[in-house]
Amino acid sequence: MRVFVTGATGFIGSAVVRELIAAGHRVLGLTRSDKGAAALVAAGAEVHRGSIDDPDSLRSGADAADGVIHLAFNHDFSKWAANCEADRHVIQALGSALVGSDRPLIITSGTGIALTPGRLTTEDDAPNSPIPRVASEEAAASVEARGVRVSVVRLPQVHDPVKQGLITYLIAVAREKGVSAYAGDGLNRWPAVHRLDAAHLYRLVLEKGSAGARYHAVAEEGVPLREIAEAIGRGLKVPVVSKSAEEAGGHFGWLGVFVGADAPASSALTQARLGWHPSGPGLISDLAEARYSES
Repeated sequence: MRVFVTGATGFIGSAVVRELIAAGHRVLGLTRSDKGAAALVAAGAEVHRGSIDDPDSLRSGADAADGVIHLAFNHDFSKWAANCEADRHVIQALGSALVGSDRPLIITSGTGIALTPGRLTTEDDAPNSPIPRVASEEAAASVEARGVRVSVVRLPQVHDPVKQGLITYLIAVAREKGVSAYAGDGLNRWPAVHRLDAAHLYRLVLEKGSAGARYHAVAEEGVPLREIAEAIGRGLKVPVVSKSAEEAGGHFGWLGVFVGADAPASSALTQARLGWHPSGPGLISDLAEARYSES
């Protein structure tokens, strides 16, 4: 297949591009920069000039492909709500080029989009979270209603030794404050997956996914925040401390909204339906290998 990939030069997208090409697919990668174009060519992909802010470039890229994987997202959390609404419009633009074609559109969401206190969140749980990222799955439902074959991949904390999702920001806060902190008893959990396992799942969804289905890229159902803070403390050689709920906002800034969340998630249905079996290093293992001397 010829696959149009947004976010093709990003942390996860670059791994997806390599995964697709290794499996014999052709990749048309979206980029706005010469640097991005060079990276795509070096990876063996074709270059499609444009951006997620240019609906015409999104539609033309989707028009030229047998399937679309949408990974691009603006992670400026100072404008998170606006960026989530922007993602809604990106998905609608991509979907408009695929209506009635049976060509797959895979969009990206997060496991935290569904809140299920007292149990693991599963793929069958519909979005019910107040967080703005629900816009992505609402957009997926709207294009599905127009006849688009759309699937959703929900991501947890995606990691390797270089980046670890929101944990990368926790490291930055610990470096700045001189302590690695967690909230309360730190027993609240975040699910996680290695970057290469996530990339492999995107390919399986492209090749074998069902229309309207949700898939969880979860290797570890829930890593306690205290264990994460302790790993960061060891890496930075700083004390590990607990912050109360009242202290969390001041200490963590915008991250305070997430730090106390208990959001474990399962991928049992994904593994059964697609034969996906994550095998990469765990989150704590990658944190042990992280380069803490590099800011």
